[in-house]
Amino acid sequence: MKKIIVDINCDVGEGVGNEIDLLPLISSCNIACGGHAGDKKSMADVIRLAMNNQVKIGAHPSYPDKENFGRVVMNISSRELILSLNEQLSIFVKILEQHKGVLNHIKPHGALYNKIAEDENLANIFLDAIENYKNIPIYLPYQSQIHQLAIKRGFKFHLEAFADRNYTSSLKLVSRSLENAVIHEPKLVLQHLVKMIREEAVDTIEGLSRKIKAHTFCVHGDTPTALQILMYLSQELPKNQIEISK
Repeated sequence: MKKIIVDINCDVGEGVGNEIDLLPLISSCNIACGGHAGDKKSMADVIRLAMNNQVKIGAHPSYPDKENFGRVVMNISSRELILSLNEQLSIFVKILEQHKGVLNHIKPHGALYNKIAEDENLANIFLDAIENYKNIPIYLPYQSQIHQLAIKRGFKFHLEAFADRNYTSSLKLVSRSLENAVIHEPKLVLQHLVKMIREEAVDTIEGLSRKIKAHTFCVHGDTPTALQILMYLSQELPKNQIEISK
């Protein structure tokens, strides 16, 4: 069996406080920029931890909505959203530069991530907001509106899939309002992940197998069993000839 090297990423800096345990087990991270969670101190703290663990650093901007943790679509103007995203990224990059870190990628968070996957207009607005970071890869979902527009507009990107989330047959993440949205059991996460990596396919909640491609795979840092999942993956992925990049 041919060895495959993959990137495993986590959303961090979101107030859970488990970064010291998670970061040694992953290869890239997405640090909250103050939109849905985080502040200048948390950004600096997690940046230092990531650099100490040789973990690639990404910005994790979102709707400016700490009340709903960025998981609700906001009814704000294009201008307001662009200004907020610019501010989040500007603050984050300034702190990163102060620590002599390098911005590896940008990953939109939560409702913004899901909305730009299906809404072409909002996807264009998001790309307008990050135009100054055009050479920084975006983490985005396969065959989404943002994927197609990134290709069309010449943005760099890495395709992403979710190790701890279930999918529908339309390759959308199952809504967090449903009980089966998140995969908590480490063994089930491993099965889900290995199929996506080895077969470039995902089993959906409707019982179908759908084609999916990804370069990076996310385990949410706020999933209650995130640490157990990552410890299990670090132990079991090598048995499947899959290595986490560093």
